[in-house]
Amino acid sequence: MQSGGPRDQRPSIPQRVPFFYGWIILAVSALAIFISSPGQTFSVSIFVDHIIADLGLSRSTVAGLYTAGSLTAGAAVVFVGRLLDRYGARIMLTAICILFGFAAVWMSSVDSALHLYIGFALIRALGQGSLTMVPTTLIATWFIRRRGRATAIGAVGGAIGAAVFPILIHHLIVQEGWRNAWMVLAFIIWAVLLLPAVLLIRKSPEAVGLRPDGQSTVKAGLPGETGTESTPEFSMTLGQSLRTRSFWLLLFAGSAQPFIVTALTFHHVSLLAARGIPAVVAASVFSVFAAMQIAGTFTAGFMADRFANRRVLALGQVLLLATLLWTFVISTTWQAYVYGALLGACGGFLITTMAVIWPNYYGRQHLGSIRGVSTASMVVFAALGPLPFGWIFDLTGSYSSAILVFLALPVACAIAALLARPPRRG
Repeated sequence: MQSGGPRDQRPSIPQRVPFFYGWIILAVSALAIFISSPGQTFSVSIFVDHIIADLGLSRSTVAGLYTAGSLTAGAAVVFVGRLLDRYGARIMLTAICILFGFAAVWMSSVDSALHLYIGFALIRALGQGSLTMVPTTLIATWFIRRRGRATAIGAVGGAIGAAVFPILIHHLIVQEGWRNAWMVLAFIIWAVLLLPAVLLIRKSPEAVGLRPDGQSTVKAGLPGETGTESTPEFSMTLGQSLRTRSFWLLLFAGSAQPFIVTALTFHHVSLLAARGIPAVVAASVFSVFAAMQIAGTFTAGFMADRFANRRVLALGQVLLLATLLWTFVISTTWQAYVYGALLGACGGFLITTMAVIWPNYYGRQHLGSIRGVSTASMVVFAALGPLPFGWIFDLTGSYSSAILVFLALPVACAIAALLARPPRRG
């Protein structure tokens, strides 16, 4: 018996809303990036001294466990990317939200180095890795022509998180203790993201009868490379992408930001203290950091839609180099705030550019797997950053030597970015 009828022909909810449903997807994606904050270094750094005091571990031990946990998380994110291609964003974002909340619960109960390592691995894989990769991949799936700007809007969630969560966590620790603070964060994660993920997320515009950007036809091209959108959309598999020279150049070009910015953020209070800046001022610098991260994010988003993405990426490396050089002149409060502004701007600029360049170069169809590898690389470099900075500080009593050693990294990454031309389509 035929089941078709007028009821079956009704358009889906995403088709019935009076505007492009991708804007709802973008809002939920920004919310997901915002709620990734408990797994980000700027949040974890607020807990570090309390964990050291409670568990009786040395600072180098905690830094080493953080590195090991983040490296483990990097491997896990590759798997998450493959699952994203297979099951879609709604299932994956819902599962990640639930598990991330339980990871925060785990952190509230750690009582040994092993438990702390497991906790770091969980919050980094689910928070910093997955809740960055899945939302940015989803945005890139729903937007092509406006991809840079949409990615910038989504990234504002991360900048707001950087402004809100360190202050919130500090308050929770003072009022309730660091263990109860993690419990509160677990319920915040579930309350903020779970229902929007379940009710509002859809895998792709095509899955609900729509087109990217709300257009009537799909045109892709490389908006950041050619300035036109006249060629049909194409996609590469992960295997095909791995065989291109640009893939490996982009992986390397994306290494400086997570490596250096994570290191500077992890040692933020200590680095500024070595320059004579009080801890209370160091904490307030995060507010400037967050504001300028938004500025860097939007600047990169608009530039990525108008100029060759590899040149935008190289420009971000120049900004990162300027940030490192500025650390040598910090001696007053205003210079500390300028440092925070530079650090936030270059971080937002580079994160946004990297999020846009992967779909622009390799398409949408297998983007989860591709972003799984690129995000894993980002997590690994972020994991490696704090440890050498800490080791060099322990050996020399100064961060200056570490900064001098790693000045070459953004320079090399800028060169790699310029060499990373879009893969040939044939």
